[in-house]
Amino acid sequence: MANVSRRGFLQLSALTSFTIISGEWAVRTSDHSRCSGTAWAAEPIKIGILDPLSSPYKTSSIHDVHGANVAVDLFNKNGGVIGRPVMLLEADDASNADTAVKAATKFIREDQVDFLMGTFNGDCALAVSALAHREHKLFMVTGACLPELTGEACNPHTFVFMPHARMLAEAVVPEVIKAYGAKWFMITANTLDGKIAAQAVVDAAKPRNVQFVGETVLPFGTSDYTAALTTARSKNPTAIILNLYGWDLVNALKDYGKLDLAKEKIGLGGLISGEQIGRPLGYANNAGIWGLIWDPKIKTESSRRFIQAVVDKYNHTPTSRCYLGYAAMTQILEAVHRAGSTETAAVIKALEGHQFDGLKEGQSVFRASDHQHVQDVLVGEAYGRELGLGHFKILTTLQGDANPGAADRGNCAM
Repeated sequence: MANVSRRGFLQLSALTSFTIISGEWAVRTSDHSRCSGTAWAAEPIKIGILDPLSSPYKTSSIHDVHGANVAVDLFNKNGGVIGRPVMLLEADDASNADTAVKAATKFIREDQVDFLMGTFNGDCALAVSALAHREHKLFMVTGACLPELTGEACNPHTFVFMPHARMLAEAVVPEVIKAYGAKWFMITANTLDGKIAAQAVVDAAKPRNVQFVGETVLPFGTSDYTAALTTARSKNPTAIILNLYGWDLVNALKDYGKLDLAKEKIGLGGLISGEQIGRPLGYANNAGIWGLIWDPKIKTESSRRFIQAVVDKYNHTPTSRCYLGYAAMTQILEAVHRAGSTETAAVIKALEGHQFDGLKEGQSVFRASDHQHVQDVLVGEAYGRELGLGHFKILTTLQGDANPGAADRGNCAM
């Protein structure tokens, strides 16, 4: 798989047919229910997805929706869930907590959704999590990586699919040290997300004797990083850590390339990147060592089937944001099937402690004590050219409970 180009994979897809959703689900589905022309008599199961479809995080948020739509289509083609079709409703949270709460409130009170999912911005995730708890609705966080969501701010109605910042940092920091050395400068977005990422990097780096020689904090939505990178260069770091995401990260990577800092042997890295950053960036500008939530070179059959499904629907290989939407939606709907109901308490019980195939090499689990998805974290080196499927060379995979950052700190009181 790693040696297959994207064009080759698209050609292969025309010759190959897969049953996409899990074998367990496929076995349970009758041939009759596979008919795409099913006449639904039951009310649909409604799921509201919130994502920053505008704002600096919009580089890839539509991919979260795309992944969720792929999952919904596959379940509906196989008879729906508990005899009911699944319907996805979409809303833009604009990376604004007030906007997110208004959209989620409309989903709950007007659209009468059964479940909520989505968000990337940490403030939005926290606000919607609190609302979901008040309204007794299950909320599956797909993109936010705040440890607080399954720590001090946890509640029984929220599950977090994304690995949090401490999990990412424990995987990424050793690889950045190995590649570039241990004298670092940080550039951080002046957001909750940026600050949480920076703290996680510091916490993981200090015991490994990393020297921090400075930090520049910039507003969310900054387009020009030349001055910040020039300041960083003046401190003679071996690596610059970018606590950024979305268009902020794209713009910073472009300016890093323009300044030719790689030629000065100043490395680059951070907690989160992936194909969703490389595509709008232009791959020739891609660089650095990054945490990856998922990558198309993962050699599992379930990952391969997922790729095929996205190629079939959208004619492109999926990004990790697409993975998050697909895999999180799949787990919600599988839990509904196990519960035999959309009743919130029953679905929560079906998710708690559930082990599942997270489309990675190691097993995934929703930890019962705090509802964190404990999972593999990948670390990849970005390349300015295609490496089979995708543009990252996988350096390491830190699996589930072997990740020190994944430890349950016992500060979730549900």
